[in-house]
Amino acid sequence: MSARAERTPWGALLGTIVFVAAVPGTVVVLVPWWLSGGRVASTRLGIVVGVAMIVAALPLFVSFCSRFVWEGRGTPAPIAPTQHLVVGGPYRWVRNPGYVAVTAILVGEGLVFGSPSVLLYALLVALAFHVFVLLYEEPTLRSTFGAEYDAYCRRVPRWLPRPPHAE
Repeated sequence: MSARAERTPWGALLGTIVFVAAVPGTVVVLVPWWLSGGRVASTRLGIVVGVAMIVAALPLFVSFCSRFVWEGRGTPAPIAPTQHLVVGGPYRWVRNPGYVAVTAILVGEGLVFGSPSVLLYALLVALAFHVFVLLYEEPTLRSTFGAEYDAYCRRVPRWLPRPPHAE
């Protein structure tokens, strides 16, 4: 760890709440509502599948956020990153559970709203996540956590979840 003082989980919690309200709140709530005009789909199947995706993804998103706070002592915001590499909970299955959850929520919203615009937006957000991970996040984690992060990357896939290896 750097010379900076250990961040308290309460400060990390406050930072995470502010970040989630601002960034995912905009990406996952405001933009899909605006793109869809707030109209619900006319097909029951789209609504049921969409709601199921959202309901399945929400605990993953909450776990992602809580792991950053309590395990990593940081926030999802790049300006206040974790002080420890987060590898527990859903991070044992996939390296980017927050991005996977947000993408699933957006696809679910696209289905609930019956909105091709929201579905296209979900695809664009997923592509932006991928580029961000490749160009910023992974190099930053590699330079911060070194061999620990490299070993983690060998064990855990970037996007498609799989059960953890026995250790």
